[in-house]
Amino acid sequence: MTETAHEAIPGGSADLIALPGTPLAEAVLELIRPVETPSVFNHSVRSYLFARVVAGRLGLTAGSDYDDDLLFSASAMHDLGVAPDGPHRQRFEIEGADRAAAFLADRGVPVSDADQVWQAIAFHSSPGISERRGTLCLLVREGVALDFGGPMGNDYLDAVTDEQADAVHAEYPRLDMVRSLTDAIVAQAAKNPKNAARYTIPGEFLREREAYGRTRLEHACDSSRWGN
Repeated sequence: MTETAHEAIPGGSADLIALPGTPLAEAVLELIRPVETPSVFNHSVRSYLFARVVAGRLGLTAGSDYDDDLLFSASAMHDLGVAPDGPHRQRFEIEGADRAAAFLADRGVPVSDADQVWQAIAFHSSPGISERRGTLCLLVREGVALDFGGPMGNDYLDAVTDEQADAVHAEYPRLDMVRSLTDAIVAQAAKNPKNAARYTIPGEFLREREAYGRTRLEHACDSSRWGN
């Protein structure tokens, strides 16, 4: 893979919000931009930016400790399963992981690398599992969790300064992300019983919305660091 070195995230906002700029990263952006709402698209990119902040906090270096192209691919495509053009025949994490892995394989990415991305996406909503499946899974999970501002149990909320957060959100505004993403997950879950098994994220979101009109996550995010 082609690497863009991000050994630690400098204080400058230009470095903080820089994307890889590789052919693969450009292809990923071209894939997700038309099929995700602006809110979900921005969340996906912010998850990558925050994952790099976590990597810096952990002393991890792109190119030696993790592959930056794979980190971007997994972060940017982690919610591809809620895209309206998908088949919607299984829970969104798995559907997104399958679609991302196939996309990477079509572009010549080695099977082992595509499988790492598959795992990172499939496990991103599974705390206690993703953290034990390697560096890529850990960083994607923590980047996604960090973008929720606390309710997903993130351990690295203090790794992002207010100045850094302002720079990221200025470039990729939140646009009522929590509601927008929950809407997309619930819509995908409602299309097939297999998409919403009991005690899974999509299953519980669907049932909470049906019962209460709002999920517990949406309620918790009202008082999170970034808000809803």
